[in-house]
Amino acid sequence: MNLIKTKIEGIVLIQPDVFPDARGYFFESFQKEKFRNLGINVDFVQDNESMSQGNVLRGLHFQKPPFAQGKLVRVVRGSVLDVAVDLRKGSKTYGKWKSSVLSAANKLMMWIPEGFAHGFLTLEDDTIFQYKCTNYYNKESESGIIWNDPDLQIFWGVDNPLVSEKDLQGILFSDLNTPF
Repeated sequence: MNLIKTKIEGIVLIQPDVFPDARGYFFESFQKEKFRNLGINVDFVQDNESMSQGNVLRGLHFQKPPFAQGKLVRVVRGSVLDVAVDLRKGSKTYGKWKSSVLSAANKLMMWIPEGFAHGFLTLEDDTIFQYKCTNYYNKESESGIIWNDPDLQIFWGVDNPLVSEKDLQGILFSDLNTPF
């Protein structure tokens, strides 16, 4: 596995070693010892999967402590524009965001530690998105920032994505009282 650092401390892309042959391919999407050697020493407690049509935007989600979650995200089918926003008040990249295209073709994964909001835009129909979490989902702890927040100025590449009613109720970044 190859670790690709980003400009935001803590956010990394992971390129797995892929072994193709005439039958198809094989790769390890997670192996605890290899991740520990890359500096990601966490215990995952929950796996989630979603399927979405193209132009669906999910996010920007996060959970407040003590149920904050780190996430290892990847795409099984299709592709997404994946976005993580730094919510860590003491961080020099507070309020900055990182986006990457994750796809079934490139097999890139993104590690998003606690203290970040996360969202993604599907770029293809029938996209399957999977993620491992370091903490259990807790409804009372969930929160979200509106996807088109004027202060964050995230470039999604679309004007009118399909967004859930719940995600349309996200708060503004300027109103965020971040607990991280």
